[in-house]
Amino acid sequence: MVLKANNIHKSYGSLEILKGVNLEVQAGEIVSIVGKSGAGKSTLLHILGTLDASDKGDLLIRDTRITTLSARKLAAFRNRHIGFVFQFHHLLPEFTALENVCIPGYIGQKPDEEVKKRAAELLDYLGLSDRVTHKPTELSGGEQQRVAVARSLINQPDIIFADEPTGNLDSMASQDLHRLIRQLRDDYGQAFVIVTHNKELADLSDRCMEMKDGLLISS
Repeated sequence: MVLKANNIHKSYGSLEILKGVNLEVQAGEIVSIVGKSGAGKSTLLHILGTLDASDKGDLLIRDTRITTLSARKLAAFRNRHIGFVFQFHHLLPEFTALENVCIPGYIGQKPDEEVKKRAAELLDYLGLSDRVTHKPTELSGGEQQRVAVARSLINQPDIIFADEPTGNLDSMASQDLHRLIRQLRDDYGQAFVIVTHNKELADLSDRCMEMKDGLLISS
């Protein structure tokens, strides 16, 4: 098991967003989370990805109980074990595609040459070998998102969290990303948790869960 969340609660003031969410994710599993805007999908994703903390509940990733980690240890754990892909690519405009992909590896203090080699291999795997020296403004939206995917993979994470990853893409680029997610699962056994409004992306998942009334239910 890659992830186990038990009885996750989260409120903002008097507004209760998550009311006891439970979720388990296995290695190599693609889980999509759907639901109306404002239902708490992104809030849950940020908690599962350790970017935010729950008010109550337990979260384990690879048998590590997240609530026991100090801030420094949590940051190191996140860098090593978790990848993120967002709707907006968050690539640094002054850096090339290769440099953007390398950043989490450098933060993890891995040897420079090892990081650059893996980044180049990932970009080649994702069909971007001729774009390694291009900066984000020189890439299409779909190419920028693939660079973001490569960046999420650089440290060989146990799980990738994706928040509306096709929300800023046209239909063709969205379909390319759908195929890529399946390919990564098949080739590398990569686990994904994806928040999406895209029905096609939700349909390709192994499981689709709906966020409703502060809880996750099978869709």
